[in-house]
Amino acid sequence: MRKVAILPTLLTLGNGICGFAAIAIASKIGTTELTPSETDHLFASAGWLLLFAMVFDMLDGYVARLSRTASKFGGELDSLCDAISFGVAPAFLLLKMGPDWTPRRLLHQLLAGIAALYMVCTVLRLARFNVDNTPDPASHKRFKGLPSPGAAGCLAALAIFRGEFADKLTHTYLPYLEEKSTRETIHDLVQSVSPLLALVVALLMVSRVAYPHVTKQVLRGRRSVGHLIQVLLVAFIVVLVREVALLVLFLGYSLGVPIWELAAKNFRAPVEAQVTPEGQA
Repeated sequence: MRKVAILPTLLTLGNGICGFAAIAIASKIGTTELTPSETDHLFASAGWLLLFAMVFDMLDGYVARLSRTASKFGGELDSLCDAISFGVAPAFLLLKMGPDWTPRRLLHQLLAGIAALYMVCTVLRLARFNVDNTPDPASHKRFKGLPSPGAAGCLAALAIFRGEFADKLTHTYLPYLEEKSTRETIHDLVQSVSPLLALVVALLMVSRVAYPHVTKQVLRGRRSVGHLIQVLLVAFIVVLVREVALLVLFLGYSLGVPIWELAAKNFRAPVEAQVTPEGQA
């Protein structure tokens, strides 16, 4: 085998290790000896590990391009680690985060089917990206279909919301609320939403919707001072109310782009119908 770039390879492997660690932590959820607070901590830890995997995923490509060590080996290794961190790990987390349908065999199989579909769509999305990908970094301004880190981020943010928001809400924001009932309400909400959300983002990954490359459009290139202030403000809000802000950001990116595209098409259609060439009915 030819020589490989050490630092980008280690960053890529860090991505895969975070995904594996998230699976290991999520596997502890559901044991009878855990308290609700300990279970919430495991959910949040698994979610944060998936977000750390995204950080490694962003850094490995950036470092490879900066050091001019990008290679086919690095691209294939990146896809394999992405399949673990953004395919298998979120699908397994969904099995723990979704409704407890174990006594009802048919419903339990439905949840397992959604998790399997999510993993399959992630693998298909990664394979399609490898086929369509070009070596020119300037061509990576938009993605065909929802990127797998964005889909995984929705489920990771939902796990963090489930694990941390009840504690923050009852101890910081609204201390007069009863912690147990608030925690149960949030748990029921997440259990109901998670299968549907996973199904939607799974289908968006294999769709033809054009998603913008956020890091290139927001962080790269020369920008105005106002743009910098907006980025810092968003970062401050994320740090301040991270349990909600992360979920809003990932959902806004994953679901907002296709909604905006659909609305734009419906708006253009009546306008184009009204503007007809002269002499035609």
